[in-house]
Parts: sequence; structure tokens; C-alpha cells
Amino acid sequence: MTSMRIASGLGLLLGLGLAAGQAQAQEGDAERGQQAAGACVACHQADGSGMSVSGGESWPRLAGLPAEYIAKQLHDFKEGRRENTTMMPFANMLDDQQVVDVAAYYSEMPVTEAQGGEDADEDLLARGEQLALRGDWDEYIVSCKSCHGPGNEGAGGTFPGIASQHAGYIEAQLRAWQAGERGNDPQNLMGAIAERMSDEDIRAVSVWLANQSVASE
Repeated sequence: MTSMRIASGLGLLLGLGLAAGQAQAQEGDAERGQQAAGACVACHQADGSGMSVSGGESWPRLAGLPAEYIAKQLHDFKEGRRENTTMMPFANMLDDQQVVDVAAYYSEMPVTEAQGGEDADEDLLARGEQLALRGDWDEYIVSCKSCHGPGNEGAGGTFPGIASQHAGYIEAQLRAWQAGERGNDPQNLMGAIAERMSDEDIRAVSVWLANQSVASE
């Protein structure tokens, strides 16, 4: 009986210690995050602006995204809920505390201008604006702002700002959701929407969002 009590007590202490460690890791420190983000600079740039490579892989703007969202994506990469051969090794280099620190660091940066879609014609931009702001109920496509908030600048920590995000990155993610290669969003909302979009729709909304400026606080 005594040994059972000891084991129970140890289990309780270990549980409390684990909970305390998890709680401590919830508070992100941007200064520590800057140090931990050294490996991120090659793709996401020193100012968090990312890069859009025409015909190649595009890296998203992280600057100004919600810390909760960035942390979730890093954990999803670490735990295999989201797959990307470029990101997975870097995400696995970070422990839980570094994840929230890096997320805090990028979330405090001012939003930068996006790349891609500079040469889009008026018809394509008009279609993109429709999909982003009003949707297309004939095709059962919900508007982007329904989840991503007014101006598509984000809603809480769940839905990131997609205005002023690189066109190449938005397009790549929509195609990944459409093909079932990405499914780490709540209730697979993006997959259900993306599968109803044509190639032109994807291109249109991507370039329109990339051309939207976001006022930094």
C-alpha cells in the first residue's frame, strides 16, 4: 500500500511538473526568438518578408502573423500533421519554448509588401476581389474574409492574415489543399473550399491578395 502511495505521489509530481513546463512554454519571448530564428533567415529573410519565386518554391511572409498561428504550424511540422521537406528539419530543431519564442518574434514584426501578381490584368484581379471579399455562391465558394477577417488581415490566432501574402505561396497552399496534400486547418475548411475552385480562381485570388497592402500598427 505504501509503495502504491509513493508511486501515486510521484506520478502526481511528474504530472504537475509536466503541466508547469507546458505552461511556462506558453509565454513567448521575442528576444530569445530572434536568436532561435537564425536558421529561418535564409528563406524567410531577416525582416520576415519571405520570398516569392516564380515557377519555384515560395516562402511565406511570417512578419505580422499571429503568434498562435505560427506556433501551431511549427508544431504541425514537427508532429507530421503538415508536411514540407524544407520546413520539417528546421522545425524539429526547435524545442517547445523556442517554438513560442520564434512565433512571438515574427508576430511583432511589421507586415511587409508581397510579391507576385504585379502584371495581373484587370479581369483576373476583379475575379480575385470577388472571391476574397464576396465569394461565389453559384459555385459554393465562401469568401476569404468570412474566416480571415475584415480586409483579410487575420482573425484571432486561428486564421492568419492573407492580405499582402506572396501570390506564389497562397497559390501553392490552395493547390495543396485541393489535392489533399494539406489538411491541418480546423474541420478541413480550406480543403472543402479549394476543391471547388478552378485553376483561374486560385490564380485570381492569389494575385489579388498579394496586391493588398496592410497598415502596420
